[in-house]
Amino acid sequence: MKFLLEVTMDDAALGDDPARELGRILRYWGGNLHHYALRPGDGSAVYDSEYREVGHWRVTDQPE
Repeated sequence: MKFLLEVTMDDAALGDDPARELGRILRYWGGNLHHYALRPGDGSAVYDSEYREVGHWRVTDQPE
């Protein structure tokens, strides 16, 4: 299995402080993973602090 997280890091998505916003995204979505079985096919959209969709995460059964 593989866990994939993609976040768009353009100016509109992460604002004036990309490191802070990306850190918030990682803490928030990492903390929510216990709500999922983390099986292939699981996933969700990822939102920034202004509730704009900036990416997604997913679990695949594909090896590297």
